[in-house]
Amino acid sequence: MHSVHPMPFGAQVQADGRVRFRLWAPAATRVELCLEEDTGESILPLIGEPGGWFGLVTDRATAGSRYRYCIDGGLRVPDPASRFQPDDVHGPSQVIDPRSWRWTDADWYGRPWEEAVVYELHVGAFSPQGSFAAVTRCLDYLAELGVTAIELMPIADFHGARNWGYDGVLPFAPDSSYGRPEDLKALIQSAHRKGLMVLLDVVYNHFGPEGNFLHQYAPQFFTARHHTPWGTAINFDGPGSETVRRFFIHNALYWLEEYRFDGLRLDAVDAIRDDSTPDFLAELAATVRQGPGRERHVHPILENDDNAAHYLLRDRNGRPRQYTAQWNDDLQHALHILLTGEADGCYGDFKDRPVWYLGRCLAQGFGYQGEPSAYCGGAKRGEPSRALPPVAFVSFLQNHDQAGNRPFGERIHCLTDPERLRAAIALVLLAPAPPLLFMGEEFAAAQPFQFFCDFGPELAAAVAAGRRRGFACFEGFAQRLEHRAPPDPNDPNTFDRSKLDWGCLNGAPHADWLGFYRNLLTLRHNQIIPRLAGMEGNAGDFRQIKEQGLRIVWCLGDGSILTLLANLDASSLPVTATDLPVGKPLYTYPPGLTIDSATDRLPPWCVVWFLQTALP
Repeated sequence: MHSVHPMPFGAQVQADGRVRFRLWAPAATRVELCLEEDTGESILPLIGEPGGWFGLVTDRATAGSRYRYCIDGGLRVPDPASRFQPDDVHGPSQVIDPRSWRWTDADWYGRPWEEAVVYELHVGAFSPQGSFAAVTRCLDYLAELGVTAIELMPIADFHGARNWGYDGVLPFAPDSSYGRPEDLKALIQSAHRKGLMVLLDVVYNHFGPEGNFLHQYAPQFFTARHHTPWGTAINFDGPGSETVRRFFIHNALYWLEEYRFDGLRLDAVDAIRDDSTPDFLAELAATVRQGPGRERHVHPILENDDNAAHYLLRDRNGRPRQYTAQWNDDLQHALHILLTGEADGCYGDFKDRPVWYLGRCLAQGFGYQGEPSAYCGGAKRGEPSRALPPVAFVSFLQNHDQAGNRPFGERIHCLTDPERLRAAIALVLLAPAPPLLFMGEEFAAAQPFQFFCDFGPELAAAVAAGRRRGFACFEGFAQRLEHRAPPDPNDPNTFDRSKLDWGCLNGAPHADWLGFYRNLLTLRHNQIIPRLAGMEGNAGDFRQIKEQGLRIVWCLGDGSILTLLANLDASSLPVTATDLPVGKPLYTYPPGLTIDSATDRLPPWCVVWFLQTALP
């Protein structure tokens, strides 16, 4: 089976073997194709077309040909829709014929979202080799762990040899430092054979700062009407925006169809400025649902600090109208305060009532559902989310941001004691919302995850200085920075320190942590996941018990009742008979804890799950 996504731009191998080249360059008067051939370079003029387009179909190029575009006889640039950049963002693009890869997973239709257990990983830091092939070799480990979906941090071609991926400038080209397109396809195909979904993190809110030439020949890609944390916004709603929107929508379809990804996680969509109707996010979701989403399970996921619940609405059959789920940062913020006591920055909105916010997140989705946010300058944040099912939210204790955006990249197990952390893990992994793990979390990796990049000297210095200024705003960080400088993001050692050490799995304490995660995920697969299908909104109710306790009750999709009783403090919690659910506990932490009608106190950092199954 071949899988090709035809695009109206870029290099496309035709059925007769010729190659069509097409570029949108509305600020250019002349565009030429520079082909690298064995005998030297050939310069072929592209023909001007209406609307700022230039195109050419030629038999001088074939699959494997390397090429650039020459703008107005001077600037030479890669193809913004390049399928591959063998020599990084400043090198030539390479013609790729997707028909040369034969897929053997035609019977793969994906997995329902309620089965999701997501594992976020950075391809470069996941293994010593830092490649797609190395991830492929670890798929059995991930499947045995209990993962059902791996999520790759952005892989779009970025400048240099190392980057988190959010500085990509050529969004159709898998970064060559990880391997070739065929290596990525082999990873996805192998994952599907093992029953694993593969999700991709994509960035549609900005381009990276180095290697992006669009400003010089297609300035209509950007607009001064809106601004983002990265500067001038991408133009999604002004003159020329139709082409810009098509560029990114084709990018989404390209990854889903040509690479057969099972879903996309859209980074920080609150930074996508768009006043049009329908907005870009709505148009993208509709296109995905009407395209690859009609044939198999495809899951578009949001990261959205605006907590815009309307993107997550379900239809009368419980299916997502637009987006399948959203990362629930609110839940992480509340748990982080409880585990660490840190309450600077964005955590400050949750510091006065972290237990209440945690309960609201678990039972109703967002912590902020339209209330004023001090962190946002008093502006109202969020929309009501109680009517959404729990599977519309992705829960986590940490991800790349929560570790890497600390000065020293500490993981959560370095910031709290094991008893507290294990209680929190038991809470997240057995709650109805699909959980997300960050690579190495499951074995308490000793390596930090630090911010790393590979920019030129001037930009590298600016990035390092900017991060130091940002950390100085956090009281706890500022005190530590007085005695120790944060690592230089551009230093190769910063990247090397962030690579996982897989040789530690059999040693203490890593083997114990790994066993803890595996046991909880086995319980989730056996007892929780089979009961989530059909779960509706308004399914959860929570009650805070004194300052430190929670009681949450969910009605699951099969009619079973799941109840959480938790004490999230270092002191014991008095409970009454009305707090105790009917039946025997499904799981208790600490292990061996007896909970029955005679129980009048819960010990410190205690989590108890009860499951009352529906009558047949």
